[in-house]
Amino acid sequence: MRHKDQRVPGEWALPVAAAVNGVGTGLYIPFTLVFFHHVTGLSFAAVGAVLTITGLAGLGALPLAGAAIDRYGAKRMLYALYAVRVVGFALYPFADSPAAFAAVALVTAAADRAFPAVNQSLIGEIARGEARDRLQAATRALQNGGNGAGALLATVVVALAGPVGYTYAAWGNALTFALAALLVRPLKPVRSTGEGPAPRSGAGYRLVLADRPFLVVTGANFLNALNYSALSVLFPLFIVQWLNGPDVLTGSAFTVNTVLCAAAGVYVGSRVRRTGARRTRAAALGGALFAAAFAANIVLGTVRPADDTVLGAALAVVVVVYTLGELIHSPAAEVLAVSAAPEAVRGRYMAAYQMSWSLAKAVAPSLFTALLALDGRAPWAVLIVTSAVAAALLVRAERRLPAEAVRPAPVTVAAGPAAAKPAAGAAGAAGAAGAAGAAGAAGAAPVTV
Repeated sequence: MRHKDQRVPGEWALPVAAAVNGVGTGLYIPFTLVFFHHVTGLSFAAVGAVLTITGLAGLGALPLAGAAIDRYGAKRMLYALYAVRVVGFALYPFADSPAAFAAVALVTAAADRAFPAVNQSLIGEIARGEARDRLQAATRALQNGGNGAGALLATVVVALAGPVGYTYAAWGNALTFALAALLVRPLKPVRSTGEGPAPRSGAGYRLVLADRPFLVVTGANFLNALNYSALSVLFPLFIVQWLNGPDVLTGSAFTVNTVLCAAAGVYVGSRVRRTGARRTRAAALGGALFAAAFAANIVLGTVRPADDTVLGAALAVVVVVYTLGELIHSPAAEVLAVSAAPEAVRGRYMAAYQMSWSLAKAVAPSLFTALLALDGRAPWAVLIVTSAVAAALLVRAERRLPAEAVRPAPVTVAAGPAAAKPAAGAAGAAGAAGAAGAAGAAGAAPVTV
């Protein structure tokens, strides 16, 4: 039986902070190399090399961030990451040597890599049941809206101020992160009324590695994360190189996706929740829609319309189907991972889960370009297979995941420090079961890495 959404005190704060955070990200992400070239005065080659190296090195921050979340709580860690990003972007205009740029970029990249894991852990701390799904959908929608607004703002600033506008954008970015940090202040952890067993001392990341159902969910997410990378990496190459379409169509695809995510994200998420669908099945449905969009691209890549108007209309339909898959998959998959994590080590679980996103982003460019060199339809065929495998893995794993993770169950919550959560369903491995209802991350004793 479905239950009424649990209202989260101050729940507006997280989506609004995500929108402000999105504005900051949108100020530089769409033209990263150009942005840092103008801000630091370094060559494009130097900027590219530094960003690649520091981005990979920043992955090392994820395990540490996971342990810190479990020891200090997600909200404190969120403040810390915002502070690092504020200082980092404020200092970028002064980092005019490769060494200085590398130092600032490394610290900032570490904060960027850790941020999603911290944000997901925070949703787990402040919400229960369907409220997590609602918060995830709203946060993602407003984040996308903020990204679009930030990109537009940066374009206006640079158009009016010239190259120095990039410096203003960097400082504006720092201000948006500071404002976002202030906005999350009303958020309070919630606790359930039940008491669960204490976590095993010294479990650390061994608990994550022993939880086979969660590892299956993480592996499925790696496969689906390739689908998300396709929009930014594969779509532009496919349109320009294989379909011989105009460059403007690549920008149009991004615009359609961003606008739909911002405008329809909350609505689509609420419709999915009202059906009472299991999160595993909703995520699998999103993957099926991804596959449908990719199959359409194979057809499009076979026909290869010569008329730009026909090509643009066909691509718009493909992007709409793709975006609908994203809107259904993202809230379900993310909240599934959050809810499957034992409370006392949720930070470590989210860090491991976030690694699947980071690895997919690292693998996607070389994978897609290699397949595209063979045939323009080859990467889409591979993505259809990975989407199908991911969907099958999610459905197969649902019987071994905690019951509340698969489908929200009625819970009683009260404001206060993060505390215990009763175990729900099989946790998978014996080690994971021992901590499935462990004490809350914010106030629990530290568990060693």
